[in-house]
Amino acid sequence: MPKIDVYDIKGKKVKDMELADSVFGIEPNENIVHAVLKNYLANQRQGTQSTKTRAEVSGGGKKPWRQKGTGRARQGSIRAPQWIKGGIALGPKPRSYKYTVNKKEKRLAIKSILSSKVIEKELTVVDKLELKEIKTKVMVKALADLKVEGKTLIIVPETNKNVLMSSRNIEGVKTITANNINVFDLLKYTNLILPVDTVKKLEEVYA
Repeated sequence: MPKIDVYDIKGKKVKDMELADSVFGIEPNENIVHAVLKNYLANQRQGTQSTKTRAEVSGGGKKPWRQKGTGRARQGSIRAPQWIKGGIALGPKPRSYKYTVNKKEKRLAIKSILSSKVIEKELTVVDKLELKEIKTKVMVKALADLKVEGKTLIIVPETNKNVLMSSRNIEGVKTITANNINVFDLLKYTNLILPVDTVKKLEEVYA
């Protein structure tokens, strides 16, 4: 079982903690992570892009010139694709990009990234992450005391308004609940901060 130091909000070590091998100690599977990330990004696409076909462009009801005898190529409509301001041939139309991946693959991808955070020493565990009031300055100091720099993802066990509101104006910092954990955020943010309760919740769900 991998061991990790647990700190208080002031950056002082309070104890050691053993992490579950099945969640934080597996061999990261990069192929699965890539597949699940691709699925996540595809499912975020709105698919609202659209172009007009020759049937949808206004105008072009009259034949531009007679079929024969002009010396020019025959034309049926000034809204055909080859004309300026004509319709678009084979252009994009609204569609859904959504598809599903196996639940086991999603779980494996999450565990792979969590394990890689442990390997790369990008995981910080705190005993509790509670603020008495909404204060950005307090959260900035807490991050400084924990010696966490750069892009940081904080995962709280359940909705915590004070933590959420205190961190939302800090550049490069995002707070989510354990229920909303996803591959995209775990990869986007270098550092990961987990309260002990979040670690236990993740171990219960993903073990």
